[in-house]
Amino acid sequence: MTTAIVLTATVPGWPARAAETTPTPPVIPIAHSALLTIDATNTDDSLALHIKHAGNQIPIDGRDVTVSVDGKEQPVTPQPEGTFLLDTKDLRGDGERQLDIIVAHDGIREILTGKVALPKARTTDLWSNHTQMAWWILNIAIVLIAVLAFSRRKSSSSKEESDPDD
Repeated sequence: MTTAIVLTATVPGWPARAAETTPTPPVIPIAHSALLTIDATNTDDSLALHIKHAGNQIPIDGRDVTVSVDGKEQPVTPQPEGTFLLDTKDLRGDGERQLDIIVAHDGIREILTGKVALPKARTTDLWSNHTQMAWWILNIAIVLIAVLAFSRRKSSSSKEESDPDD
């Protein structure tokens, strides 16, 4: 009979830090009924609506979902496991938005209503952030001045070395 001993070595704090670097987005409760619950997770460019049966939390099988934001119908993209992606371009900022979600499942149609408030999107565009642009211009100007100063110093020292009679 052979006995195997398995030794594992871990670096203190390393696996925990790897898990900390990818935080899960918070779940936003949107609406619920006696048969369904709808939660959402916010990403940079979309809102993932997770539609599940209320009793057992199993995702719905249906693909027939319609979403209206403040009365205006919005396109949704079906994903696996009862998830539907809603573009958040028109949802960000301006306070709460009303979501009317029509779900066809198990031979019935349910209309669920909820509210969601998403923060304004962070702009990473260099041209829209004026202070960042000012810093870039200042840094470039400093580098150009330094290059000019060094090139003049080098050219004046080379003239002195080549003309020792003066």
